[in-house]
Amino acid sequence: MKALSVEKIDHCSVIITDVDRSRHFYSGILGLQEVPRPKTFDFVVLWYQLGDQQIHLLLKDRPDTRSPRHFALRVDDVQAARDYFRSLGVPMEETAPIPGADRFFIYDPDGNRIEIIQWFRPYDPARDGIEPK
Repeated sequence: MKALSVEKIDHCSVIITDVDRSRHFYSGILGLQEVPRPKTFDFVVLWYQLGDQQIHLLLKDRPDTRSPRHFALRVDDVQAARDYFRSLGVPMEETAPIPGADRFFIYDPDGNRIEIIQWFRPYDPARDGIEPK
């Protein structure tokens, strides 16, 4: 039997409770490109394209419980991103540093945690990491 060969993350999904409010945040504030969902879907979901990956927003009655779960959006200028979110009144949360990167968190209107990260150099586990226990 052939071994499993995972290539990369294809998409992530998060729960939303208000389509218009979420569309404003993901399209208007984050500037992501919404794409048509599959015509075979008989439920409400918004799809956003990010290069060759996607974010899917699934409409439900209640939001997920707030937690450390998140997805990360890579930016080319993290300080400009901080200035941008500050100008819009979007709260930001600083977090533990990663060697070679600068990052912070924001939350969408339903409390989904989003990391904003800029890499200054590739992460090198031999230099920057510690062995798993």
